[in-house]
Amino acid sequence: MKRTLYLAWLSSILISAALRAEVAPVGIFSDHAVLQQGVPIPVWGRAKDGERVSVSFDGQTETTVAKDGKWMVRLKAHAAGGPFVMTIAGENTITIKDVLVGEVWMCGGQSNMNNGFGSAANAATEGPLANYPQMREFHVTSRSAIRPVADLGYDEKRGGHWVVCSPKDVGTFGAVSYFFGRGIHKATGVPVGLIRAAIGGTAAQCWTSLDGLKKEPTLSGYVDQYEKEVPSYDEEAAKYPQAMADFQTKYKEWFNTVGKTHQDAVKAVDEKNKKNDAEGKPRIPRPAPPLPQPKQPRAPGGGANTPALLFNGMIAPVIPYAIKGTIWYQGEANSAKGFEYRTLFPRLISDWREKWGLGETPFLFVQITPHNTITPEIREAQFLTSQTVPNTAMAVTVDVGMANDIHSPLKEPVGVRLALAARALAYGEKIEYSGPAYNSFTIEQNKIILRFTHVGGGLVAKSGALKGFVIAGADKKFVEAKAEIVGDTVVVSSEQVASPVAARYGWANVPDVNLWNKDGLPASPFRTDPEAITQSVKK
Repeated sequence: MKRTLYLAWLSSILISAALRAEVAPVGIFSDHAVLQQGVPIPVWGRAKDGERVSVSFDGQTETTVAKDGKWMVRLKAHAAGGPFVMTIAGENTITIKDVLVGEVWMCGGQSNMNNGFGSAANAATEGPLANYPQMREFHVTSRSAIRPVADLGYDEKRGGHWVVCSPKDVGTFGAVSYFFGRGIHKATGVPVGLIRAAIGGTAAQCWTSLDGLKKEPTLSGYVDQYEKEVPSYDEEAAKYPQAMADFQTKYKEWFNTVGKTHQDAVKAVDEKNKKNDAEGKPRIPRPAPPLPQPKQPRAPGGGANTPALLFNGMIAPVIPYAIKGTIWYQGEANSAKGFEYRTLFPRLISDWREKWGLGETPFLFVQITPHNTITPEIREAQFLTSQTVPNTAMAVTVDVGMANDIHSPLKEPVGVRLALAARALAYGEKIEYSGPAYNSFTIEQNKIILRFTHVGGGLVAKSGALKGFVIAGADKKFVEAKAEIVGDTVVVSSEQVASPVAARYGWANVPDVNLWNKDGLPASPFRTDPEAITQSVKK
């Protein structure tokens, strides 16, 4: 991964150098692009210093002069429609075709956002129906960078260009982004552009800018990590190609002398064990790998999981492309530090909003699905973010997770719920967009009365009596509770707890729960004692 990210960075630098003399926009302004309606539209790129650059689009022309090799104009706000042609002219002229104006959304996160359309459980049936020529996606090429870069990487197979949604090409879309975009397109009736920037296994601090991390003192450890891992980047970058060539030579020599022999020995043992298993005989151990094995040189500037590097390589070059808002699916990589995520995640949201300069644009995110390895504290951090950070919403997924598969294929409900939130927050539809959200509690004798927002048409227990509630007294020993819906509240109690102080719902790695509202949306897990910090989530 590190080598791939580095080579993508290096190729983009070489391409930029080769084209520096010509007027050109950054890569996101290309055929089939979608621009945001109703706001000024920034368009920018590179040119020779002092070169006069004009951008013409549907009857309007804006002109500027390049300075330090860069230029930017802002087109006047435009209504949804198209297709249009954009012309960028200096000493040379570039024509960008089939440009639409509509709604543009960033789609960020890790693997569950990055997984392709084909990973969805219903891809086989939905694919032939995916004929939405006014919906397009720009898949940002995976790239980390030590400093914010000006342009986007390009890879014919992996991204860096706009793709029009069709049954033929829908496989290049992300699964969640597709179902979200489909919902927005159908609800608004206008073109939709999706910009997907996501990499599996990556943490929130990697998607936050360095100066954004510096604004929160409790996150100083990530600033220290950055400064430790990338102190001499330029020197390392200059040496890296030769170091990689040396590694490949040494590895080939090692493999030809001892590595292949070891590989053949392992294969022979596996065949023997297969036979032993069939005959009920004891298995024999695999041979240990031969040492020493050549050590792969470290990519300069750290890699994908170094703080700020993904922001620099994949988010910074998109800014200030006009967008309506963001959808986000991430948190698995931070699940061991759920308490810290209460601070880190809101900081990321604020950082992106500050950098874009568009105010509190909608930021809609997915609560991590149930899985054997995901503790409830990370879901709590996400829930608390949805309750405290303005203009955010959370899609609850307690019903679509899989205990043994962190990449649940049930992606359509995720995209649909994000689209519901967008329709309410971004487009003002008077619809219920969230499941019941815990709000407050009171204690009456031996019962705890739980109150909720987003009750919609009313609370309901899906498929039988309410389950998933526990209750505790001052000793904090939680026991299963009896729970029943009374109006817009849930009343919990237990004969084992005479004087309750706290209640919890769905407080498990894989919750077994069934509180919904009548609008068809599930409630988020919660606890009435969020100040509790377990050892597993201490920093």
